[in-house]
Amino acid sequence: MERPIDRCAGLDVHQAQLTACARITGAGGEVTEDVREFGTTTPDLLALSDRLRSLGVTDVAMESTGVYRKPVSYTLEGDFELLVVNAAQVKHVPGRETDVIDAAWLAQLLAHGLLRGSFVPPPEIRRLRDLTRYRRTLVEDRNREVNRIHELLEDAGIKLAVVASDVMGASGRAMLAALVGGATDPETLAGLAKGRLRAELPELRKALQGRLGEHHAFLLARMLSRVADIEEDIAAVQGRIEEAVAPFAAEVGLLDSVVGVGEIAAQAILAELGYGVTLTPIPRPAG
Repeated sequence: MERPIDRCAGLDVHQAQLTACARITGAGGEVTEDVREFGTTTPDLLALSDRLRSLGVTDVAMESTGVYRKPVSYTLEGDFELLVVNAAQVKHVPGRETDVIDAAWLAQLLAHGLLRGSFVPPPEIRRLRDLTRYRRTLVEDRNREVNRIHELLEDAGIKLAVVASDVMGASGRAMLAALVGGATDPETLAGLAKGRLRAELPELRKALQGRLGEHHAFLLARMLSRVADIEEDIAAVQGRIEEAVAPFAAEVGLLDSVVGVGEIAAQAILAELGYGVTLTPIPRPAG
């Protein structure tokens, strides 16, 4: 059985304030509790840290309460053994009295070794996770905007998507830019096709004959501008991701070796799972 923790604390965290209960076990086994409330601004959290250190606290437990716990845990993680625990786990531990405050209950469970911490990634993985999650959000935003372009073209009777597999490819963008500029002649628009799409010129001429007027052109211009802005943001974020994963090139390479996992997915997996997992290369099939 693990030795009880003599000096620990439980934190009940909310958006604007938190309750801290420091549980101190004396030499004779007597237990005292120091319960105080603190704000959640940085100066308040530094005051919390100072108070816990002055009491000789070594271990701190808090429930995982979404974004509200992050400033608290990031302030304390360098000075204390910190456990961020799942709220469901705490509720399933029997024996709680209804008049015991959450912070005191956490401190009591921590003192007796009854809590198991959730995975809290180290700072470099947290930064990578922020970047990869934001990249995913940007990609989703771009996809939604491209879908709006598809809907607008349908409304205008332009069937470009029927012929071109990627409306936002080089040929499609050239045609869309021409439509925004006021071009309406299907022959002229189809002539902007590049590469293999030029084999579809007769179908393109038919697909590009529609009812795209000034109203559609205005909306299309705004949508294309939005897509360009998002793509610029994606490129910038991707650049930061490349810098962030550089120290983990071996881990990304091993993940990328898994069939069906590309470099982008490998970066996201590393950001979510961290780098403490043992990875074994999986050879790709020949051919």
